[in-house]
Amino acid sequence: MSDITYSQAIDAIYASIKADNEDLDSHIAALKGAMAREGQKEATFETSKLAQPNRQGRKLMQAYFRKKGIAVSFSD
Repeated sequence: MSDITYSQAIDAIYASIKADNEDLDSHIAALKGAMAREGQKEATFETSKLAQPNRQGRKLMQAYFRKKGIAVSFSD
């Protein structure tokens, strides 16, 4: 998994969220590695693809990812 791209890592996280957060931590680790390789400072997720697209769900996701060392933003 160490050689996946940033966009592949984001897609894997969407799939994990849809599968009740299955293997989420490993996908977050892969995203962190991809971000470092590609020089990304922040992960951007589409609100419409989230399981809980409301404010509470977004804040919960931001807090969890922040604990893992990833800054998260959202787009419409």
